[in-house]
Amino acid sequence: MHVSIVGSGYVGTTVAACLADLGHEVVNVEIDEDIVETINAGEAPIHESGLAERIADHAGTNLRATTDYAEVRETDVTFLCLPTPQADDGSLDLAPMRAGAESLGRALEGKTKTKVDGDDARDHLVVVKSTVLPGTTEDVVGPVLERESGTAIGDGIDLAMNPEFLRMGTAVRDFLEPDKVVVGATSDAAAAALRELYAPILEREDTDLVETDVREAELIKYANNAFLASKVSLVNELGNIAKEYGADAYDVLAAVGLDDRISERFMRSGLGWGGSCFPKDVAALRAGAREQGYDPDLLDAVVSINDEQPQRLVSLLEDHVSLADARVAVLGLSFKPGTDDIRKSRALDVIETLRNRGATVVAYDPVAIENVRTHHPELDTDPAVEFADSPRDALADADGAVVATDWPVFDDLEFDGMARKIVVDGRRIEVDPGELAVYEGLTW
Repeated sequence: MHVSIVGSGYVGTTVAACLADLGHEVVNVEIDEDIVETINAGEAPIHESGLAERIADHAGTNLRATTDYAEVRETDVTFLCLPTPQADDGSLDLAPMRAGAESLGRALEGKTKTKVDGDDARDHLVVVKSTVLPGTTEDVVGPVLERESGTAIGDGIDLAMNPEFLRMGTAVRDFLEPDKVVVGATSDAAAAALRELYAPILEREDTDLVETDVREAELIKYANNAFLASKVSLVNELGNIAKEYGADAYDVLAAVGLDDRISERFMRSGLGWGGSCFPKDVAALRAGAREQGYDPDLLDAVVSINDEQPQRLVSLLEDHVSLADARVAVLGLSFKPGTDDIRKSRALDVIETLRNRGATVVAYDPVAIENVRTHHPELDTDPAVEFADSPRDALADADGAVVATDWPVFDDLEFDGMARKIVVDGRRIEVDPGELAVYEGLTW
């Protein structure tokens, strides 16, 4: 199929490269000329495992990028993969979505239906891929498209919602080998088009197709992430309780995970969840629920527990090290291994707490340091914060260390250069406690 994708951020770029990998003709529509040039040069604009190779393979053949919205007219399906920034109250800012829908609508004005392989002529299908609250696709995007294109939904333009379930670090695999594909369509034709698009993926025995109405598809993404965030916070709460009893939470939770009603996944207690999805989606769901007149008390507690974990980590270190004027190594900056994404990273909360308590921070991460310097210039210019070139350099002369991200490289640390061999671990890396004067886990 001929596919256009509006937006070349994390989701848009990954979806474009993967659809090209499935054999579709894909064009990315992006307002940032630098990103357009990067993709057309066969390079990835973001760090994600497996993405660079696919862009290199398909750029110039069945994958290209452009700043010209008019190119969507030559495609059968357009995905809206646009950002939905978060306001202070947790609600979503839909301005980028509206702007993208306006430009797309104008580009589709007067477009005639297209025939595909001799079938009856099809409406142009617009698919919302961005995570949006129920009602957004039909009540916001649809009317904008109708107004700007002069074409009615169902009579020239079809509309659908197809949420993404892409995790940082494994996004390519998550797209090509998903647990489920969720389609919320306004017509049978729209659902059929998406089944055709995803046919190579849906042939997998391990992939379920879920077809719903649009609002259910919108809410599934939020419910999915809220459930996982809640599970992690519950696991961390149980870990904190185990710590108070002197029990190893990992042993406890490993046994709990053997119950097939619970499963063993997301059962590692530790520093908490972050990234671009869980914090934003849980906040938006809480804000949206309150707009509907419902108080989401459980989700409030989920967030509160998560926010307390970095403070607990630093407090444990403070039991062994006087933080005022101490030199503390922070190992890991990205919110999880396998990505350079630092959005809502618990490591940044740890650093802020250490700075507030008078410590000098020496931080190391294999890939995320430049992102920290770019997006948090206050840390780059703070004389109390240094960035190390290696774990060894971060640990050199340190009075203590905390592990904030469980990068595999941290499983082979050498502590001989530390001034005091004290480590508080928020992620349960592989370490021999016998090499240290103090080794303490956050929840074990």
